[in-house]
Amino acid sequence: MKIPKSLRPARQRGVVLLFCLIVLVILLAGGVAVVRAMNTSLTSAGNLAFRRDLVNQGERAVSAVLAKFASTGTLASATTDLPGENFKATKLDTNTQGIPKALLDDTAFATVGKASNDITDTTAQVTIRYLIDRLCTDSSTATSTGCVQSAAAPSGGTASPTPPPAPPTATIYRLSLRVSGPRDTQVFVQSTFTKPD
Repeated sequence: MKIPKSLRPARQRGVVLLFCLIVLVILLAGGVAVVRAMNTSLTSAGNLAFRRDLVNQGERAVSAVLAKFASTGTLASATTDLPGENFKATKLDTNTQGIPKALLDDTAFATVGKASNDITDTTAQVTIRYLIDRLCTDSSTATSTGCVQSAAAPSGGTASPTPPPAPPTATIYRLSLRVSGPRDTQVFVQSTFTKPD
């Protein structure tokens, strides 16, 4: 007995299977792209967190330097270079971003400071290297013509004296930090402060 053509099963050609495989490949490529984008975002967020932490860690050097200046030691009245204290009596050479070149090159740093003064925290994997420079053109007593100085309002005294007293001046010092942390993260921080003359 012969089966009519209308009752015979049609031959499968596999077109639907081919379309399904193409759609799966597209979905797989999209999934890989999403995972990579997410990893990039997480890495960027992690780097920003490291940067913020390193800036906060740099405050340790600021506190240490201000404590040295507050004491009556040699640093508070220095007019000459003191490499043992990472102190330069004149302005340091800087790059176009204002970062002292001695912080960028370890060989140059050795001429103005000591690596043993670095502040390290092995637990947090943080190293802070700092330099202090007096914003003066020569290494002599600070004057208003050779140094960058601030002028403060007169303090105390009588109301409206004649002639009015000259405002006190203070030489400006610059503290530059290079804070190095995990994942080769580095942050450069600068701060200026005064020590009354």
